[in-house]
Amino acid sequence: MTDPVALASALIACDSVTPARGRVFDVLQAALEPIGFAVERFVTGDEPDGPVENLLAVRGGGGRHFAFAGHLDVVPPGEGWTSGAFTPEVRGGLLHGRGAVDMKGAIAAFVAACARVDAGGTISLIITGDEEGPAIFGTRALIERMAERGLTPDLCLVGEPTSVNRLGDMMKIGRRGSVNIWIDVPGRQGHVAYPHLADNPIRHLVAILAEIGALTLDTGSDWFQPSNIEVTDVTVGNPATNVIPARATARLSIRFNDLQRGDDLVRRIEAIVHTHAPAATVVARISGEAFLTEPGAFSTLVADAVEGKTGVRPELSTTGGTSDARFLSALCPTVEFGLINATMHKLDEAVALDDLALLTDIYADVIERALR
Repeated sequence: MTDPVALASALIACDSVTPARGRVFDVLQAALEPIGFAVERFVTGDEPDGPVENLLAVRGGGGRHFAFAGHLDVVPPGEGWTSGAFTPEVRGGLLHGRGAVDMKGAIAAFVAACARVDAGGTISLIITGDEEGPAIFGTRALIERMAERGLTPDLCLVGEPTSVNRLGDMMKIGRRGSVNIWIDVPGRQGHVAYPHLADNPIRHLVAILAEIGALTLDTGSDWFQPSNIEVTDVTVGNPATNVIPARATARLSIRFNDLQRGDDLVRRIEAIVHTHAPAATVVARISGEAFLTEPGAFSTLVADAVEGKTGVRPELSTTGGTSDARFLSALCPTVEFGLINATMHKLDEAVALDDLALLTDIYADVIERALR
């Protein structure tokens, strides 16, 4: 299990749709313990978002502490795979299976890198089973467990698939924040022929969404693109053609940069909603704030390792969705680097065998540089 292809295949063979627990963690533990890691596993949370299994593995003690973070859970595979989503198969130099890229392949590469590196200091793996879900019972619980044990990394690398066209062309030094907002506008049901006896909530909701749609939150910042608001659902559910409905609802998703804060955005939306519909309710879930690891020693360390193995200098970027780096960045400088993301979350997700070997080389170099 110190071969990244063999370990990635073994992990892919475990059905670990989020929230994940059980066999996939058994496989990882069995790979880590023979190479000197002490492994702790624990389960947290209740349905519907749990239970979630988490794994904290530590090797060494004292000196600099380098952490690798990732997730073993995957998104549902969907229908139409050429081979089984959880039946790893090599075809044409590619290893296929759900999680090959996002992100069982990177975890396998890091474990394989640890097996070949004999460096001082401390190495830890922070592995969760709910990054693809609400991320309530995963990395945040691992951070609490680390605090209880007095474990604080000096540097953290998250193995998300950050590369775009070839391995090494991009790394992430930050991510936008994310908030989802549910708007529920009550009305008064009535006959369409007697509108004065009813109150149509759709009229109010349309006005709310028009004002929200006209907002320009910002024009971007030094490292981030402009914040954006998207309407992701509008629901009335009225089967009758001659009835004014009793309520109308909408859902928003806001991805925001480091010029904004989640709470401030929620209050701004609430003010707009209550101007048009004072009795409306607004429920928000802030998935995470925007974060930035300013370019510096750590991003240079990773970029040097990548360029040394690939000949490519990675672009520093903050694009894309959220990741658990939004939590880990509160502990220490945190960057993300991993495989090509072209097939993540898609049918026939696949990683090139050559990229798994190359990523192992890069991770080994990063470990050695980080622990010097």
